[in-house]
Amino acid sequence: MWGLFPVSLAAVSPYHTPVLIDEISRLARGSRRIVDCTVGGGGHAERLLGEAVELLAIDRDPEALEAAQSRLGVERARWLNMGFADPRVLAAVARFNPDFVLMDLGVSGHQLDEDDRGFTFRPGAPLNMRMDPGADVSAADVLGQSGEEELARIFRTFGDERRSRRLAATIVRRRQRSKLTTSDDLVNAIRAALGPRTGPSEFARLFQAVRIAVNDELRALEKALPAFLESLVCGGVIAVVSYHSGEDRTVKQLFREWASECVCATGLPVCSCRGKALGKVEPKKPIYPSEQEVAVNPRARSAKLRVFRKADAS
Repeated sequence: MWGLFPVSLAAVSPYHTPVLIDEISRLARGSRRIVDCTVGGGGHAERLLGEAVELLAIDRDPEALEAAQSRLGVERARWLNMGFADPRVLAAVARFNPDFVLMDLGVSGHQLDEDDRGFTFRPGAPLNMRMDPGADVSAADVLGQSGEEELARIFRTFGDERRSRRLAATIVRRRQRSKLTTSDDLVNAIRAALGPRTGPSEFARLFQAVRIAVNDELRALEKALPAFLESLVCGGVIAVVSYHSGEDRTVKQLFREWASECVCATGLPVCSCRGKALGKVEPKKPIYPSEQEVAVNPRARSAKLRVFRKADAS
């Protein structure tokens, strides 16, 4: 019955339309201390605050945090303008002792729609892609300074591109003539390497790969998730919405490991690990947006929601 809830049009906002909001609200029902690790425009947070819970709202993008504060009211939450894997955030979450943690990964509709933020492959957009506008490294830096092997790894690992070496070599060759500074430069490099019929689906996938590298997104996820599990009260829930195969694979593997009673290496004669599951994945399958939700918000089509419930105290 997951995914059959009616779409909440009230959640739609000019800043960002939150995905799977009814399903997430159902999972959070009864929670008292909620962490929204990527508060964005505050769409999920607004619904979750409906039961007057305590909310710790986190986002590395100051524009997103400002939009959420304007929508919710500054006094209704505790606010942190940092990435969710920042050690100061992990310490704050541990002190907060949450019973529900939400991670809505990827970028917001606002970030995609603002050409100056450089997440789009629309013509003329700068190669920026920094979720934190004050961060040192931009997409232009990654494309202009990374070695050919590193570029190939980015496109192969984060973009599932089988011709990653060809694309990396093309970028290195082109940047020797002139810097890659706009979306057109990267689009033209992709077409030169992969063929003139390359289109929006390839551009979206490969721009996303660069964005993940710029913001070190997968490493941040790998660092933060175990810390959040440790901070979560017994019986609490972690809910993660992902939009990329690498993100989803990371979440799936961690959740599966946590739900296993034994994680010893194969072949050991005696179990030497924790010897018990840390909780369970529920439901076992990911939750997807309904057809109705995707019709209202096409950007939701690639979303997957995975949920882990920490074991009760034994």
